[in-house]
Amino acid sequence: MIYSMTGYAAAACAVKGGAVQIELKSVNSRYLDYHFRVCDELRIAEPALRELIGARLVRGKLECRVSFIATASAAQQASLNAELLARLGRLDTQIRAELPLAAPLAVSDVLRWPGIFGDDSLDIEAVLPACRELARAALDDFVASRAREGEKLAAVILDKVTCMRGLLRDIEPRIPAALIAFNEKLRQRLLDALDTVSDDRIRQEVAVFAARIDVAEELARLATHLDEVERVLRSGGASGKRLDFLMQELMREANTFGSKSLVAELSQLAIEFKLLIEQMREQVQNLE
Repeated sequence: MIYSMTGYAAAACAVKGGAVQIELKSVNSRYLDYHFRVCDELRIAEPALRELIGARLVRGKLECRVSFIATASAAQQASLNAELLARLGRLDTQIRAELPLAAPLAVSDVLRWPGIFGDDSLDIEAVLPACRELARAALDDFVASRAREGEKLAAVILDKVTCMRGLLRDIEPRIPAALIAFNEKLRQRLLDALDTVSDDRIRQEVAVFAARIDVAEELARLATHLDEVERVLRSGGASGKRLDFLMQELMREANTFGSKSLVAELSQLAIEFKLLIEQMREQVQNLE
C-alpha cells in the first residue's frame, strides 16, 4: 500500500480524574521529523509515544499533541489546601512589600495553582497504560488516513503514466517518416552549399547526423522508467524517494528527446511529456 505524508487523527479516552486527548497531524518532509506538545502531567509518556510512532512511520513532519483535561466534578469535590493557601498569602504580602507596584495575586491565579485543591496530582502509573493504548488507536486511524490519501495519489500518478504511454504510441510511428524527410532536407542543403562534394560524402554526413538525432534509445528508456513507476506503486510501502528519483530520470530522457526533435510536432509532444512528468512529480512529493 502507498502512503501519503499528509494525515490527521484524534482520539480521547476517560481516565481517573479526567480525560486524555491525543491529536496527530503531519505534512510533507524529506525525513521523519517529530514535534511533541505533551502536557506536564503526561511528559513521562513521550519516549513511549516516540517509539510507537517511529515504528509505523518513515517520512513526514509530524505534530503530536497530548493533553489531560481534569473533570469538573473532581475539582468541585476537592477542598482547598489551607496550608498552601496560607503560604501563597505570605508570599504575596512579602513580594508586594519589596515591589509595591506588583499586582496582588488574583483569585483565578490561586485556583489554578498546582495542588491548591489538595493532592490533585495525576496517578501516572494508572494512566500510562491507557495513554499507550490510546496512542496505538490514534496511530492506527492516522496511518489509515494516510493510506486512503496515498491510494488516491497513486491513482493520479498511474493516470499520468497511461497518458505518457499514449504519447509514446503516438510518437513511435512518426519517427521513421520524420527521419527520412529531415535527411532529404539536409542532403539538399548540403548539395546547395557544396556543389563539389561527392554523393558518398553527403551520405556519410547524413548518416552521422542521423545517428546523433536518433531518439529510439530515449523512447525505450522512457518506457522502461514508466514500467518501473508502475512496479513501485504496485509494491507499495515507503516509495516516495524511489519515485522521486524516477521522475528525475524521466525528465532527463524527455529533455534529451526534446533536444533531438526533428520537427515542431515532435517538439510539442516532448513538451507534453515534460508537463505530465512535472504533474507526477508534484504528487510524488506527497508520498511517504
